[in-house]
Amino acid sequence: MPNIELVKAVRFEAAHRLPNVPEGHKCQRLHGHSYRVELCLRGPIGETSGWLVDYSDIAAAWKPLHEVLDHYYLNEIEGLENPTSEVLAMWIWDRIRASLPDLYRITVHETCTSSCSYFGPNAP
Repeated sequence: MPNIELVKAVRFEAAHRLPNVPEGHKCQRLHGHSYRVELCLRGPIGETSGWLVDYSDIAAAWKPLHEVLDHYYLNEIEGLENPTSEVLAMWIWDRIRASLPDLYRITVHETCTSSCSYFGPNAP
């Protein structure tokens, strides 16, 4: 069976500020984003199912994180005291990887034009 890449996009709204940027930087002020997160999985298509993973299984794995992140102040969440897109991508990976063993990449879209992709701690 061929290997495929499967992507499920999820969304959440949240506020944050970046405490470690230079004085006067606009991101030091409290502001919010409509985040879009891509959960990308890679692997073989199942011979019987014809898919890698059921999209509803990905949505179920995301649901607990959505409840923690959506409409919250990210800086108050343990591990997100400096919630850059990079830190957020790694934070999500650490919490969802066990539920999605074929997880390959997480991409956090902070705006329409800015995103960060994380490939896990063992990526080349």
